[in-house]
This record gives sequence, structure tokens and C-alpha cells, in this order.
Amino acid sequence: MEFRIERGALADAVSWAARVLPTRSPVPVLGGLLLEAADGRLCISGLDYEASARIEVDAEIPRSGKVLVMGRRLLDVCRVLPEGAVECAVEGSRFTVTGSGAGFGLSVLPLDDYPSLPPLPEVLGAVDSGEFAAAVADVTVAAGRDDTLPTLTGIRLGLDGDRMTLAATDRYRFAVRTLGWKPEAADASADVVVSARRLTEIARSFGRAGMVSLALDSGSAGFELAGMRTTVRLLDGRLPRHDKLFAMQAPVTAVTEREPLAEAVKRVSVVADNDSPLQFAFQGDSVLLQAGYEDDVASQRLPAALAGAAEMVVAFNPSYLVDALASFDAPVVRFRLMGPGQRAMLTGHATQEDALDTAEGASPPPHQHLLMSVRPLV
Repeated sequence: MEFRIERGALADAVSWAARVLPTRSPVPVLGGLLLEAADGRLCISGLDYEASARIEVDAEIPRSGKVLVMGRRLLDVCRVLPEGAVECAVEGSRFTVTGSGAGFGLSVLPLDDYPSLPPLPEVLGAVDSGEFAAAVADVTVAAGRDDTLPTLTGIRLGLDGDRMTLAATDRYRFAVRTLGWKPEAADASADVVVSARRLTEIARSFGRAGMVSLALDSGSAGFELAGMRTTVRLLDGRLPRHDKLFAMQAPVTAVTEREPLAEAVKRVSVVADNDSPLQFAFQGDSVLLQAGYEDDVASQRLPAALAGAAEMVVAFNPSYLVDALASFDAPVVRFRLMGPGQRAMLTGHATQEDALDTAEGASPPPHQHLLMSVRPLV
């Protein structure tokens, strides 16, 4: 086996495939990357028990073949190689990497022990990679972190015709994002749960490269774009539906600018020990933020508009609120409030007028983030 390739192209391909490698594994070969060279194409593959990745790039192939090498070691080598052309070859029991006077020799792993990559499931359609990455980022902040409740660490991926719904919850917050996609069949449908960490990695890895194909079967999800193919095992179980939870009867509406609010939340919550509540007192044309007890306290007042009540006092976990506000990019945020210790719905809007004029019963915004408020300070 022998091939020639530019260092940048090799480093990018190795990095993309190596992201699925397990940090630790009782099976040593799963720490390896499989390199296959033939017909002017270099294919690099990696996998563990949850995910797989495969990428193809152009290369000069004087001698075809394949080799299995330790993936993270190869990635380290690629990062320190000088710029320019790189020559790689299998020489006996070593894989050699040379370029611009620098040379490395890596031991090879037994090919016979390496499992086959899982096939790509049936392709159901395609979605814009940039929009998909943004949507995943919007909801992943609400996914659980407790591995003893694995389903809650996932993102619900729902397909209904030409609409895709992504949702995540850790039981204290619930984020939902809808977007359009292009199904192969008009009646396409699915309702699965994918690891939030894995789906975030996948979405980021494609960047804004174009339309990514989405494939699903009963046990895995697959994504493919421009020579890059990845699969991930589905999580068992189902996330709760959000429809009834998001329905609110006669809520109080509060509207304020998002960025000043996010800055104020971070500023005032520095005195909030162990995520103690951050209180919001909406009244008239302002909101007063307060945090802390006894000696250590902080407050800040901001302009705000309130509709549906003369005043409203609620409180939130400051970390959860920071995450929620950061997931929006709209200049204005709207709170729909049911009262202290009850549900609060956050949505983003272009202007304060748009937020206040949104009629009840109208189609919901594509991005919604539900928080459970807590009892205000006493």
C-alpha cells in the first residue's frame, strides 16, 4: 500500500473519522482507523459500538491496499507534519508517514480482528446541513446529562411529511425546533431518539457543506454528504411528546431584549450559590432581576413590556436560563408565564411589537424553549 496526499487533506480526513473512536475500549482494534487506498481514492474509517464514520478523499495511489493503525496516534502525527505533500506506505509491519523531511513509523493493528462497518440504512430524504446543525444546537442544551436515564440524554428526531422536529428534555426544561427538509416520499414519517452528544458531533462535522442525506432503520440513523458517511445507534425508548405540555391557557406575556437580558442574568447570578433562584419581578414597563440572600445580593432593572397582568413575579435556575437565552439569536425574547413554580415558555422574535402581537392559536415559532420556574425569593 502506498499513497500521496496533501497534509491538510489527510489531517482533515483523519480528524473527521477519528471523532467516533472510543476514549477507552476493551477491544484494542476499535482504537484504530482503517485506511484503504484504491482507484485514486483514500477511504478512512473508524467505529465503536455506538457510531461509525467513513470519509473518502482524492489521493495519488501508486500501490493499492489497506492498513489499520492507531487512530489518535495518526491524528497526532498529522497535526505536527509540515505543510506540503505527504507520502504514506506500509513497509513490513509499519505504516510510514513522511513529508518535508519529517518521518514517522507507526505500528499496524491486525486487520482480521477489525469488525465490518455497519451499512448505511435506507435514505429517507435530505436536509440542509447548516440549518440542521443550527437546529440541533438549539435543542441540545435541554438534553439530560444523567447516563442512568439514557433516553433523556438523546434528541427526538421526528419526521412528518416535509417537516422535521427536533426535541430534547431533562425533565426540567424542554426545547423544540422544527425545520423543513426534503423527503424521498411525501408520507415520510419517523420518531426516533439519537444521542444528543453524537448528533451534535455529526451536525457540526458537516458544517455548511450542502444537503445531507438522512437514513433510518429500526436500530440506527445514518448521514451522508460529499464523501462523508456516518452512522449512530438509536437510543431505546421515546421522549415525551410536547404538544399538551406546551399548550398554555391565558398566560401572562412579558417581552424584553434578549442580549441585555442574557448579560444581566450572568451579572446578577454571580451571587447565586449552587444555582439558587434568580428572581424576575415584571411590573409596568420594566423587570427587576434579583439574586442572593442576606449579605451577598445583586439586582438590575431592565426595560420590559408586560401584558395580561399588572405584575408577575417568577424565578428561574440561572444556569438553565443562560442556556435557554443563548440558544436563540433573535433580538427580542418573549416569556409566556403561568405563574410562580409553573411553566414558562421562551420564544425569539424580531421586534417587541411582533412578540406582543402574536395571537393565541397562531402557528408556534419554529424554536420554543420551556422552563419550569421556581418559587421566588422570600
